[in-house]
Amino acid sequence: MKRVMLLILTNVAVMVVLLVMTRLLGLDQFLTAQGLNLFALAGFSLVIGFGGAFISLLISKPMAKFSTKCQVITQPRNADEAWLVHTVQKFADKAGIGMPEVAIYQGAPNAFATGAFKNSALVAVSTGLLQSMTRDEVEAVLGHEVAHVANGDMVTLTLIQGVMNTFVVFLSRVIGYIVDRVVLRNQSEAPGIGYWVTTIVMDIVLGILAAIIVSWFSRQREFRADAGAAQLMGRKQPMINALARLGGLQPGQLPKEMQAMGISGGGMRKWFSSHPPIAERIAALQQQQG
Repeated sequence: MKRVMLLILTNVAVMVVLLVMTRLLGLDQFLTAQGLNLFALAGFSLVIGFGGAFISLLISKPMAKFSTKCQVITQPRNADEAWLVHTVQKFADKAGIGMPEVAIYQGAPNAFATGAFKNSALVAVSTGLLQSMTRDEVEAVLGHEVAHVANGDMVTLTLIQGVMNTFVVFLSRVIGYIVDRVVLRNQSEAPGIGYWVTTIVMDIVLGILAAIIVSWFSRQREFRADAGAAQLMGRKQPMINALARLGGLQPGQLPKEMQAMGISGGGMRKWFSSHPPIAERIAALQQQQG
């Protein structure tokens, strides 16, 4: 709940900063004189930028269950399921969080953690991962996902995405208004074609820059979750082994909203990848003390 409050307060703070900047630069008086209500735009940007990210966070767990068709283990049916639940419980207790729901879904090797609150999260692994890894390696992957939950990574990334969305919505419309009124000298009360075209272009351009920033933060959280798994297990070699094995596997595809919480080896387009290359993750673990 504290992180959710941080999410709200940060987005409000972003809008205050944007309004102060326009005031210091003298843009507020100019834009107001041209008919743009900056306070209304700030409120609109806050609702759109923060609202979408917040709603996405709140429905992340049910959407994950629906999209992967994962089966939550309510009562273990065999020794493997009992081991999965026991392992997650052990890590959750050690990390000081509530017991997440544990689930299995059909698919190629992958795993993910999701949920709006660290004490009611979901940790899921694929059948492909269970079939292709040793128990030590699966345990390391489970530790990695529990570390994501304990670190509050779902809320953190939502916070960053919300801030980026707010900047994109606000700045694209301010720039669009300036182009429409100053460059194209539109004198009508309603925004002209210059505003709409510029806004769409800037939404795309600024959206790409925002995606690069969010992806960078996501990659840093992966390094931290790897280290967290090693700490929960008390040794780093199983996580190194799991990553090395994943380097020779094709990670299963996850829905877009869950990819940042899954397992991936990165990609050619590193700037937009939510995960670092596996070689970098292994190197970071090897350099870790202990």
